[in-house]
Amino acid sequence: MLVPFEEITHLFAEFEHTAFRLETRRGYASDRAGARFQAFLRGTDPAPEPDNPWHVNVRQKAEQGARFSRVRIIDQPPTDGQRFLMAAAAATPGEDIRVLARAEAERLELPAYDFWLFDSRTLVRFDIDQTDTTTGVEVRTDPAEVLAACRARDRAWPAATPSAEVWAQVRSSV
Repeated sequence: MLVPFEEITHLFAEFEHTAFRLETRRGYASDRAGARFQAFLRGTDPAPEPDNPWHVNVRQKAEQGARFSRVRIIDQPPTDGQRFLMAAAAATPGEDIRVLARAEAERLELPAYDFWLFDSRTLVRFDIDQTDTTTGVEVRTDPAEVLAACRARDRAWPAATPSAEVWAQVRSSV
């Protein structure tokens, strides 16, 4: 059942050990609508936002021993949206964010949809429309679906490269 994203935000504070995200899109409408993205397109790197509620939660969870990680699938060359996310990742302390070339993601047979996986028990699968707008999410606890997400994470993570390393290469070529 599709629910608004806001109905699952409690999971980010309640998970105990790991929160993993797979990002598959070439860009996100929420990023494109923001002032930071528009400034990035004009040549200004995204500034750190240490007081942003997301960053505060990431720090608090890290202090409790929990871990946030992501693998972002990127195109060659990366889209503006993907370049923005890599630049923003450099200003996101506490999260281990890595990137993986789309061709490698396809070779690894990773899902073509975005998801969060909490404590290897709860899968939150995104529903994103053609304009890259999240229309809702589905919370899944079916063991087979959760296991498939765990396997996707376990294939993606070792093949991915820290975002800062890739961003340094991409940035120097622009």
